[in-house]
Amino acid sequence: MNNIEGIKQALVERGCSAILITSPVNRLFATGFSSSAGILLVTQAGTWFFADSRYIEAAKTALPDAQVKLITQGSPYETIKAVLAEQGIKSVGFEDGSVTYSEYLNLKNKLGVELQPMQTLLSDLRAVKSRDDLESIKKAQRISEKAFAEILPMIGTGITEKQLATELIYRMLKHGADDKSFDPIIVSGTRTSLPHGVPGDHKIGKGFITIDFGARLGGWCSDTTRTLCVGAPSDEMVKVYETVLAAQEAGIATVRAGITGHEIDAAGRAVITGAGFGEYFGHGFGHGIGLEVHEPPRSAPSYDNVIPAGAVISAEPGIYLPGKFGVRIEDLLYVTDDGCENITNITKELVVID
Repeated sequence: MNNIEGIKQALVERGCSAILITSPVNRLFATGFSSSAGILLVTQAGTWFFADSRYIEAAKTALPDAQVKLITQGSPYETIKAVLAEQGIKSVGFEDGSVTYSEYLNLKNKLGVELQPMQTLLSDLRAVKSRDDLESIKKAQRISEKAFAEILPMIGTGITEKQLATELIYRMLKHGADDKSFDPIIVSGTRTSLPHGVPGDHKIGKGFITIDFGARLGGWCSDTTRTLCVGAPSDEMVKVYETVLAAQEAGIATVRAGITGHEIDAAGRAVITGAGFGEYFGHGFGHGIGLEVHEPPRSAPSYDNVIPAGAVISAEPGIYLPGKFGVRIEDLLYVTDDGCENITNITKELVVID
């Protein structure tokens, strides 16, 4: 993973001299080098990585095409300021989506240059995944799916939500994941009406159980949700499940490069509203996923930007009836010019566990 040349080209296209990248996730995107600290400077002509003593040796090995410079904890900006002066750079882009106001003031004061908001330069580049990126996401997805298959026999045996979440995380790590993408959401019974409920010490009993999970591998994330049923579902439960599934399929059918996130959301939302459950679908239809589990682009009522070819987005409508139950079904889609590729390999038929 090295996207330095793409960043340089984007700087040229936007008429910008340079960008300062301070967030770990965007440093990883740009260089493929993972570190908890460091600052990356990319100009139209060159690249500099400023590291402290903890990462200086590793950075020199990982970034042979960059000028790697040591910065001290006491005054990390003097070296950066000197490089900017040498290059005649008086205006620098920064990540306005992650830099706090106090950090912004500090950068402006210490570097003595004009700072330009440039988050969209990076988010636009990150929204488009290459086929190699897609294969990395698929590997993370397959790990999570394998772990999911292994925990299914444990459901309905008196295990608690928290214990099941622990088993799921353990199996993802066992099968090669670097980490989980996020803390798994495992809720059962009436607690399935909580879209982002936290696993508790409640033993899993009769009724729906929602499992939202993902693995992280090489920086890339996966994300899947399935709703299962312990014991026979009621007619109302079946109706809600089938409505959510139909809504998901309607949204997926609209996905292609050039469509807006609003249009995708509207297609799925229309099915849920038409079935009389519109007020119980409160979140967006989906979100982008990549080096972060939630990143642009989104599929939501307020998102009027187009979805580019190469985006990986989730499709996850839901219905949540307070105090009763909830259903969410989530797949990952790779957007193409004429449609999308569903990269999730888990059945969407309602699985009933006796």
